Amino acid sequence: MDRVTKANIRAFRDEQSFPAGYDESKLFEHFANYCVITEAYGEEFDIHDVHSGGGNDLTIDGLAVIVNGVLVLAIEEAKDLLDTNKHLEVDFIFVQAKSGSNFSGEEMVAFKDGVKDFFSEELKLPVSEKISERRKLMSWIYENGDRFKQRNPNCEMHFVTTGSWQDDHQLMVRIERILAEVKETSLFNEVRFVPVGAKGIQESWRRSKDSVEAEFNFAKKTTLPDIDGVEESYLGVLPVSEFLKVISDDESGIKKHIFVDNVRDYQGDNSVNVEMSESLQTPEGRARFAVLNNGVTLVARGLKNVADKFTASDYQIVNGCQTSHVVYNNKDILGDDMPIPFKVIATNNEDVISAIATATNRQTQVTVEDLFALTEFQKDLENFLGSFEGKQKLHYERRSRQYAQLTGIEKVRIITKQIEIRAFAAVFLNDAHRAARYYNELKADVGKSMFRTDHKLDPYYAAAYAYYRLEYLFRNGLIPVSYKPARYHLLMTYKNLVCAPDMPAFTANKIVSYSRTLTDSLWDESKSLAGFERACRVVDEALGETPLTNDAVKTRQFTERVLAASKA
Repeated sequence: MDRVTKANIRAFRDEQSFPAGYDESKLFEHFANYCVITEAYGEEFDIHDVHSGGGNDLTIDGLAVIVNGVLVLAIEEAKDLLDTNKHLEVDFIFVQAKSGSNFSGEEMVAFKDGVKDFFSEELKLPVSEKISERRKLMSWIYENGDRFKQRNPNCEMHFVTTGSWQDDHQLMVRIERILAEVKETSLFNEVRFVPVGAKGIQESWRRSKDSVEAEFNFAKKTTLPDIDGVEESYLGVLPVSEFLKVISDDESGIKKHIFVDNVRDYQGDNSVNVEMSESLQTPEGRARFAVLNNGVTLVARGLKNVADKFTASDYQIVNGCQTSHVVYNNKDILGDDMPIPFKVIATNNEDVISAIATATNRQTQVTVEDLFALTEFQKDLENFLGSFEGKQKLHYERRSRQYAQLTGIEKVRIITKQIEIRAFAAVFLNDAHRAARYYNELKADVGKSMFRTDHKLDPYYAAAYAYYRLEYLFRNGLIPVSYKPARYHLLMTYKNLVCAPDMPAFTANKIVSYSRTLTDSLWDESKSLAGFERACRVVDEALGETPLTNDAVKTRQFTERVLAASKA
């Protein structure tokens, strides 16, 4: 293995808080999975969720199922996205990682055989729990194949080594045969087999550190007058060909992560989007689009332009999520020149960004929970988590890839909005079964039982730190990873074992000292390990003879059994 790859893996190990003596082959599997999947999925994700290497793994070391732009782990999450978007757009990504330098044709074929077995209706080989769970998800996806929009799922196979890929003729012939054989299943829209050597994995690692960036030509524009808090701003129309450079790329399609500050996800085939799509399918509708549509607003924290050539970095689409998706879905019939109303604003002022997103999204009904990411509470929470020193410090990520370019930050200390919602629900609301499901189900509680402006911030930090501490114990082998499906029940149980049963209101001053009791315990390495080991025994008692699976932990009945066992 070359020096550069070794250095990259060391940096990855430190970021992910793996111990210095962690198994090198397993570490390379995690590294390869992270680099490959980050290219297709722009959000933070738990590397253990996509790692499938080990016994009975069908020669698959990494597996990601991306549904409508979201990394999905279970059927419930896919159902939620189907209910929201009214369709399914799916990508399966498989990784085989070999820390050696050899590109073996036999191993490539074995990798292909494993992928084909994964999609087989009747599997003859024993498989791990992780592979079994993803197969259930895959089967559900194909059972709902009538909801595929525009295409069947795509399938990507990435064969990663530390060697140098030289387009060897014999291996290229093998790859062509592999592609032909997988395509013959008729299950997929596109099939890719990607050999990745040291140079390719190094480039992927470097790209994972970059903020989102796009170059586009914005010729038909006018410069807006000076605005307090805004460095520069422009208003005009952008041709579809240039607009697509902003919202999508050739590798991963539409860039889902640039819509994080947009308060609503794509709503799929609702009446407004259907009407917009139908209009775009007529010459009259395309001609009138620029005057009938409110357009798209891009906010960039970095903006450079030379004449008409713009480079936007660290940007978000804060208004126009629905328009962007409808245009992307119809891109093949729109031509290159149809104009899209387009506004570009350059600012680093968070108050201005929030005000723009809130104001522009008031054109249609937006619920309170949709706006929670833009509130003053969220900014206060970010500052509060970051106010602690040393090992007690956490980083709250209010926007996508907020910390991607910063070095020296452990990934496990980054708390996303999803993690905060789930952890708080488990720790302080005893809602571990709902936290274990897709977090959208909990968003209805935002502004009601959580994320209220009159709540103290201390319990939110305590919940986040509990999540971080448990994740640290998993990664360092101090708590068996077999307990990961019950992670939210472990968090719930830990708090109930450490803190008094009578919890003050989240608005009361007493909740500060109550939360401090929890954090004091978590900050103590020996106490926190002992506490989570006790929590594991409680989960074992609640399970009885039932195996610990992702499905088993998602019922209210299981949560009630865990609560009862923790009081025994």
